[in-house]
Amino acid sequence: MGRNVLVVDDDAAFRSLARRLLITFGFAPAGEADSVSAALAVVGSLRPDAVLVDVGLPDGDGITLAGLLTALPWRPRVVLTSSDADAATPEDVERSGAAAFVPKDQLPNAELHLLLGD
Repeated sequence: MGRNVLVVDDDAAFRSLARRLLITFGFAPAGEADSVSAALAVVGSLRPDAVLVDVGLPDGDGITLAGLLTALPWRPRVVLTSSDADAATPEDVERSGAAAFVPKDQLPNAELHLLLGD
């Protein structure tokens, strides 16, 4: 398996789908979180190489979370995602330090190995 990836999304069905997609691309799912607070609680112990973050989370937004994650000492790569193709602008991505924003329906065709690192 390749790099470890944490999946942060409030939809359990999507987290399951993302986990399978990551495995298909050769990544190792590091864990899951369903909110900003849950992600912040586990990221230090999991130390993922990369994080797939939903923009819309129940206790905050994924763009702000991405900024917190990319500022961690080991600088995990972050890819933002959403079912809303307009949920994050290029400026949001740049400001947060994320590698990219990929709408959920485009994830299967995305260059995840380039976005999340290999």
